[in-house]
Amino acid sequence: MSGRPESGQRLGVGVIGAHAWAESAHLPGYHAYDRARLVAICDTVPERAHAMAAKFGIERVYTDHRDLLADPDVQMVDVCTPTDTHLPLSLAAIRAGKHVLSEKPLAHDAADAFMAAREAEKAGVRTKLGFTFRYSPAIRQIHAWIQDGTLGEIFHVHGLEQNSQFLDPQYPLRQVPQGANFNELIPSSIVGYGSHLIDLVRWCAGEYQSVIGSMRNFVPERVVRGYEGLQRIQVEDGTVALAEFTSGAQGMLQTSYIAVGNYPGVELRVYGSKGAAVARLVEENGVAETLRFATPDAVEFQPITLPESALPPGTTLHTPWPELYYRNLVRHFVDEILDGTPAECTFYDGAKSQEAVNAIVQSHRERRWVELPLYPAEHRPEEARA
Repeated sequence: MSGRPESGQRLGVGVIGAHAWAESAHLPGYHAYDRARLVAICDTVPERAHAMAAKFGIERVYTDHRDLLADPDVQMVDVCTPTDTHLPLSLAAIRAGKHVLSEKPLAHDAADAFMAAREAEKAGVRTKLGFTFRYSPAIRQIHAWIQDGTLGEIFHVHGLEQNSQFLDPQYPLRQVPQGANFNELIPSSIVGYGSHLIDLVRWCAGEYQSVIGSMRNFVPERVVRGYEGLQRIQVEDGTVALAEFTSGAQGMLQTSYIAVGNYPGVELRVYGSKGAAVARLVEENGVAETLRFATPDAVEFQPITLPESALPPGTTLHTPWPELYYRNLVRHFVDEILDGTPAECTFYDGAKSQEAVNAIVQSHRERRWVELPLYPAEHRPEEARA
């Protein structure tokens, strides 16, 4: 494999995309971690790339991703670009022998995401999907409680992501695939937000066995980026779904970006035979998240204060949530590459999330339960909760 760092070496990172999410989440994460070296940034608008290079001390600026991929000092590539470019840019990075972090979704169809995961394995490179909320300290604590048996047998896992980002029809909607038919219901919230929930719930409950979902358009006219004035568009802005897992657990998911509430709007509830835990990732009163815990003998949920070691160095619960969670994500991925530690939240996990998204969309359209996996040949049940 090309570009493999030696022990003790800082990891050379190249970031493709210099928009707002790169500025608020990705770039601060690398800039804050002493094991990462921001070698290059690439954007088709040179002014954006130069501005980010100046702000975060990035060594080189490119306007063509092929030049960044050809840079021998770039060992890992971060794809932080519009949705339709995630797959081709990630594949190009893999074929260049680079480790890859991609924003989600990796692809609209799970089959393409599975293909990318296979290519990465063949190339011997590491991958990670930008599932931001796996790296919440509160959610990682819940996962640890599941793994060590603190919560016992898991009965129910509920995942919600609800904020009012697009409640105002004048606020430009961005999650519209190229060439979308405005007269048909276009999956949107379930892709942009629901994929996070689907991943979190799978991480806690194991593999999906079957799903049934209901999708709806609540705001029929809105401004859409790239179009003039209000557009009548059947975009899905709210979905609810039920899930059954091979473990025997039950799940419930709800995603909405027109539900009154603050960012990021994530709540994970896990109920087991020995205890229950609720992580609420909603920025309120300057605090990014809260964690509560209860047991059968003490059923009133009590707040849990995590030790400072649970947070990325240099952060507190008052750190803005994009930076708080991405600092954690970045340090985990950099350490995985430099130290050879077990992979987590890979392109395979992204493909499994997209597979469940695709199944929920199919369920809504066919008005029935849909069995999983949709792609049995890709199934690796032993990795579901690793």
